Amino acid sequence: MSNTAKFDLDGTVYEFPTLEGCEGEKAIDISTLRSKTGYITLDDGYGNTGSCSSAITFIDGDKGILRYRGIPIEELAEKSTFIEVAYLLIYGHLPKRSEMRKFSDMLTENQILHENMKHHFEGFPDHSHPMAMLSSMINASSCFYPGLMGPASRDRFDKHAARLISQVRTIAAFSYRKSRGLPITYPKPAYKYTPNFLHMMFSEPYAEYEPKVEVLRALDLIFLLHADHEQNCSTSTVRMVASSQANLFASAAAGVCALWGPLHGGANQAVIEMLQEIHTSGDDGRRFIEEAKDKNSGKRLMGFGHRVYRNYDPRAKIIKGACDALFKALKISDPLLEIAQRLEDAALHDSYFVERKLYPNVDFYSGIIMRAIGIPTEMFTVLFAIGRMPGWIANFKEIIEDPKSRINRPRQVYVGPTLSHYVPMAEREE
Repeated sequence: MSNTAKFDLDGTVYEFPTLEGCEGEKAIDISTLRSKTGYITLDDGYGNTGSCSSAITFIDGDKGILRYRGIPIEELAEKSTFIEVAYLLIYGHLPKRSEMRKFSDMLTENQILHENMKHHFEGFPDHSHPMAMLSSMINASSCFYPGLMGPASRDRFDKHAARLISQVRTIAAFSYRKSRGLPITYPKPAYKYTPNFLHMMFSEPYAEYEPKVEVLRALDLIFLLHADHEQNCSTSTVRMVASSQANLFASAAAGVCALWGPLHGGANQAVIEMLQEIHTSGDDGRRFIEEAKDKNSGKRLMGFGHRVYRNYDPRAKIIKGACDALFKALKISDPLLEIAQRLEDAALHDSYFVERKLYPNVDFYSGIIMRAIGIPTEMFTVLFAIGRMPGWIANFKEIIEDPKSRINRPRQVYVGPTLSHYVPMAEREE
């Protein structure tokens, strides 16, 4: 590969350095393009623009590869846990036993919200969307930790990172119970991360929630598989906000807002809404499958195919096994889940879907798993945010530790009116 790329602009040839990542990704460094030529690049949606160099996650969408810090997602899903993966993403290596114990202890120590935060929850209407409450409460919680506003330090970062990972599930569970008019259930220090979240969600003063092993495995796997996914919309948002030297909680709250969008974190909710629509229409899925093949029908399979993966989503392959085990253990009779299994079978065997590589993705399986567990649809994206928090924190850490980091400031191509002048009200035409 040559060391430079040459651009011929208006008869003048300019050279720009080329780069190659450790996995063979190729890039042209155009950071001096405007100063040398007066031109900028235009790339709506940033689909061909590298916004940063990162050592956290590698994706090869054509080959269906996803690795956290170089470790294949398949290995992590089989052998690791969400909390161990959180440590890996944030600190760059698998923890030693002592490191894991310290990290776990910090999560336990910081899982309780400041008691005064209960007043903030009480101010929300009962019908408030949990994502609105989550982003608001993450931001509000920063008010209770003055150290967040000080200069960055390793000790301060470690504590705030653990606090955010731990408290996001507490905030999420409190938000759910507030939206249902239910009393708040506090976390238990003896419980591990995922069981504690389910305890705070579903336990009552008169009845302790006792999840099956398959439920814990499936939910922990959902968190693990969503822990990071390179420079997606919400992660890029976190990095953008962090580049202004905003604190960790403010940056994460911005990530929650970006994730809330239906084109990003709402995909698993859209799966259940699609299944509900099919069921309400009196269809068992067969008619919908045929309509989805017709471009003019307006019907679209939600939870199938992926913008990044041109092959089978590697996360979907993993989570399908947990999904099958969960259904078998819970022995659920749910018409929506039966429709989902029919759609899955069609996508895996029908030549129309196979040829177009419209395989079920992670959103398809995570949506039906969460429904089977009893998670309401408005909480789906909240659980996505819990899982994605370690990735956001890891990307925040890269920003604050980079000595060359500067505030992100994209350019634009202006297409509005040219020079015009103010016209007094009396002279404006009606």
